[in-house]
Amino acid sequence: MTEQLLQVNGVELCVETFGDPAAPPVLLIHGGSASMDYWETPFCELLAAGPRYVIRYDHRDTGRSVSYPPGKPAYDGIDLVRDPVGILDALGIDRAHVVGLSMGGGIAQQLGLDHADRVRSLTLIATSPLGDDLPPPTDRIRASFTSAKPPTDWSDAEAAIDTLIADEKLYAGTLPYDEPARRELLRAMIARTTNLESAVTNHWVLPDDDSPPLRPRLGELTMPVLVLHGTEDPLFPPAHGEALAREIPDARLVLLPGAGHELPRPVWDIAVPAILAITAS
Repeated sequence: MTEQLLQVNGVELCVETFGDPAAPPVLLIHGGSASMDYWETPFCELLAAGPRYVIRYDHRDTGRSVSYPPGKPAYDGIDLVRDPVGILDALGIDRAHVVGLSMGGGIAQQLGLDHADRVRSLTLIATSPLGDDLPPPTDRIRASFTSAKPPTDWSDAEAAIDTLIADEKLYAGTLPYDEPARRELLRAMIARTTNLESAVTNHWVLPDDDSPPLRPRLGELTMPVLVLHGTEDPLFPPAHGEALAREIPDARLVLLPGAGHELPRPVWDIAVPAILAITAS
């Protein structure tokens, strides 16, 4: 593993790589407020053993990457799309296999459409093409959007972990939830995060993106596409993944039994071989 701070699009982003740089490059893009830590190290090592050259990074305002005051991000969603391209430039990589989860899946779709020359394949995990014709989040998720919650003292690591664990359980599926392991991961994430309040806040207050929706353009994607989707995803029920696979030419859909809006260890034995297969070229 090699972690480094790179100058990307005028800011500093923290990037970590695994494996042989001569192997096919796989760029991992996680969801909103998620640092690279959420791509668990053993998962990255399984891909690197492929062999693959695995790249994970901290979004702006997460981990050790550039941080802005809480509620005042000096960037927008387009910057979050440009950042992975800038990372490839900084690493001297022309084209990479791109794996995106949740918001990272939306970024991956945008990369495939607007930067197709940089993308060898796409893997879209727990994400959506979006649209009013698709099922809404489950009742428990919708209730969480409107329920009043006591404020969290984000400077108190244990209080922060309690809040983050509660949120993870809300979005989890029916597979066993390994709370001790997740607490360990979150404790390590907090220890390397510049400003946790910014990390949990700023991606959700970005300016509205007035660019046209991506969904009508999904038929333009020409690279191989894999869609991985949990059968118990409470935010984007499986119909969202099915729509992606249906509307992207020749996309392959693999359902992850029992998984929610997540990529938990019990489904790695399905997800890792599928990712290695699509990134073999």
